[in-house]
Amino acid sequence: MNHKKVATDIIKALNQDNIVAAAHCATRLRLVLKDDEKIDQNALENNPGVKGTFKTNGQFQIIIGPGDVNNVYEELIKQTGLSEATTEELKKVVEKDKKFNPVMAFIKLLSDIFVPIIPALVAGGLLMALNNILTAQGLFGAKSIIQMYPQFTGLDEIINLMAGAPFTFMPILVGVSAAKRFGGNQYLGAAMGMIMCAPSLITSGDVATALAAGKMTYWHIFGLNVAQAGYQNSVIPTLAAVYILANLEKFFHKKLPSALDFTFTPLLAIIITGLLTFTVVGPVMRTVSDGITSGIVWLYNTGGFVGTGVFGLLYSPIVLTGLHQSFPAIETQLISNIGKTGGDFIFVIASMANVAQGAACLAVYLLSKNQKLRGLASSASASALLGITEPAMFGVNLKLKFPFFCAIIAAGISSAFAGFFHVLARSLGSAGFIGFLSVDVKSIPMYAVGELISFAMAFTLTYLYGKSHQQLIDPLPVASGTEQEATEVAQRQINLKDEIIVAPVAGEAESLTTVNDKVFSAKLMGDGAAIIPNNGDVFAPVSGEITVAYETKHAYGIKSDNGAEVLLHLGIDTVELKGKHFTSEVVQGQHVEKGQKLGNFDVVAVKSAGYDTTVMVVVTNTVDYASVDRIKTERVTVGDKLVAVTRR
Repeated sequence: MNHKKVATDIIKALNQDNIVAAAHCATRLRLVLKDDEKIDQNALENNPGVKGTFKTNGQFQIIIGPGDVNNVYEELIKQTGLSEATTEELKKVVEKDKKFNPVMAFIKLLSDIFVPIIPALVAGGLLMALNNILTAQGLFGAKSIIQMYPQFTGLDEIINLMAGAPFTFMPILVGVSAAKRFGGNQYLGAAMGMIMCAPSLITSGDVATALAAGKMTYWHIFGLNVAQAGYQNSVIPTLAAVYILANLEKFFHKKLPSALDFTFTPLLAIIITGLLTFTVVGPVMRTVSDGITSGIVWLYNTGGFVGTGVFGLLYSPIVLTGLHQSFPAIETQLISNIGKTGGDFIFVIASMANVAQGAACLAVYLLSKNQKLRGLASSASASALLGITEPAMFGVNLKLKFPFFCAIIAAGISSAFAGFFHVLARSLGSAGFIGFLSVDVKSIPMYAVGELISFAMAFTLTYLYGKSHQQLIDPLPVASGTEQEATEVAQRQINLKDEIIVAPVAGEAESLTTVNDKVFSAKLMGDGAAIIPNNGDVFAPVSGEITVAYETKHAYGIKSDNGAEVLLHLGIDTVELKGKHFTSEVVQGQHVEKGQKLGNFDVVAVKSAGYDTTVMVVVTNTVDYASVDRIKTERVTVGDKLVAVTRR
């Protein structure tokens, strides 16, 4: 790569006076710009030195690749006269002029609390769906599966027990997650949740009936009659209670001497919060919660299929703003009160929108002749059809614009169809083609038809428009590069051989598409695999030369003896730690053998600092191979076969 030319081209595409500050990490330039409208996006996308671009958290990021990004950054600093900056300093530049947005802050709060507990709710929801399939009459015949096969009697009851547990004991799940978010002790949060759903309390679903019938039991405290009402399935009352708990805990930690703190802080925080919860906070928040649920149901019933159609049309644009992060909190309320609400309509609309984005992306894959775009679109479309749309939306559809709009039209129409037939979900799950597992059994046929409408319409609209506007998908290439670069590429292809890349850390192997970083999830750096590590010992996945060894010790680049260029990235945004919690035993230019220790990072400490510890194993010269395939889809130990690369 001609680093000087790439830097010059980037400066020209961004407009030099438009660049406020610049930093870099292991793979990309991170820039703060005055005006995004001044970016020549077409020039960047046609630059062979640029692997992709995107905007996040006020930063415009340009993906260059390991090793090369250092040299391009140096040239950019030289040519612009900007001062070198760290990623932390860049974040401060962004925050300096950023106005506080209370709505977005609240949405982020809800997201931080509910996203971690979604797996438990998904498990419970899918078990609930399985129970419905076992017990529903008329689905596979006049009788239910349990009635037709008596030998399975009791299985439905066990499954129903497991399915209901995450929802019945919702306050415990919310208590743990909310306490962590509010800065309190997670175990105290769990204890508060247990208190709110104790078996001796009247269950939340029976509170209204007990009050109406005059059968509510009370505690008589200081002349007050305190209802022994439980908060099973509750969300909002638990959030309020744990917020009070966490703040009381922090208050007593500051005020009590260390000799008393350990014993009396938990005692005082729990007893005060508990009394406030049962006397004031709980009853008030229960009313608020019931009011919100009733309001949502009223809007759904009043708007009918027109309302769901408009929501479907707007769902993907809402995802762009991040507002959809607040939906799990609303959906949890709908599912917890399913007897009153009938189910969750938001999940159904999200499924229609996600499938539409995936179908539009698939159409781009079939239309494009650009291998880079086709490679991205193929994986991104599959991901979107299964419920993860970010790679498709940000990597393909929004860049080309028209596929995104074709998709939202299809989502609006299919959502209106689902609303007309009152298709509702009984649980959270994967909002895509396999979302039928979360839908009420009787609604599955209409759900499937809605998904097919969404897919067919988005695909057809995108394909027909793209066919007649091919230049929008594959613009004429811009001449760039040097003879030396062409020679380097040709030489690299000649030397390629099939090889196996092994796991550099022990843990759970995942697809790159699940990684919470658009660069890696959209495979803009190349294909490979991700591992959620059990510990921080890092070993060489191939034998070869260390081409990149950062001072921050959070990433390594290795050129294998057989030609594969492998990037190991330890965690997400961990460059901001500036090497803290990381150690390295190798240097740039050193030759290592497969299985040789490269370094270590303290997984617990990095997590505690608020960073995702997922390890990315990426073949950055993926385009030079016929295929790069993840072999392992489960737990791996160091040295297990992880990724196979096959030459053309």
